Amino acid sequence: MPRRWLLLLVSALVPQLASGVTPARVYAAASLTLALTEVADRWQRAGHPAPVMVFAGSATLARQLAAGAPADVFVSADATWMDELAASDRIDRDSRVDLLGNAVVLVAPRDASFRVELRPGSALAQAFAGRLCTGEPGVVPIGTRAREALQWMGAWDALRPRIVFTDDVRAALAFVERGHCAAGIVYETDAKGSTRVVTIARFPDSSHRAVVYPAALLQRAGPEGRAFFAFLRDSPEVADLFSRHGFRV
Repeated sequence: MPRRWLLLLVSALVPQLASGVTPARVYAAASLTLALTEVADRWQRAGHPAPVMVFAGSATLARQLAAGAPADVFVSADATWMDELAASDRIDRDSRVDLLGNAVVLVAPRDASFRVELRPGSALAQAFAGRLCTGEPGVVPIGTRAREALQWMGAWDALRPRIVFTDDVRAALAFVERGHCAAGIVYETDAKGSTRVVTIARFPDSSHRAVVYPAALLQRAGPEGRAFFAFLRDSPEVADLFSRHGFRV
């Protein structure tokens, strides 16, 4: 585990350990940052210890968990990484659920938007000048979906030399927000949560594999982690919160 994540975990755990209560430790895909932070705040207001939240790319988190990083709950943005943890017996397979869905969208800086139709044969590469940002295909789930969608359009080969690949979807969004990239492919929820980008169009669901967020308990999840997972999975309040953030519940 990178030293900065270890320090984060230790600094968050020490106050709770002193009181004899171990807080829920949650590893979650970067695209869930805004929504799950709000869920954690509500959990804490209900009288529970503040959960320890670690957000990063699904692949990065899965590799940390496979290496033994301490956690109770894992929420991935892609089934592949959850499958790998299941194969190595790191998760409680009976607890696994498909928690959420999302859509894939094309975005641009708010002051530099453009128009294009997202359909096969559309001249996306000619619709804007500059670079396009998204996650690393095969590693970052949004990058894999972006590649699938661009191949469906027939635009992958033309755009590939202009694509900047990032470690997670939030990094791709940040590049577009700052104007470093003229376009980006991110999740609809990330675009909805930003005031600095505009959504050009949504990719049809048929253009890529479905975006599904599986969630599961780790094998050694503690009582607080199990309670938080149940809250995340079953609470109508949480379902409403996710819907307001743009997720498909």
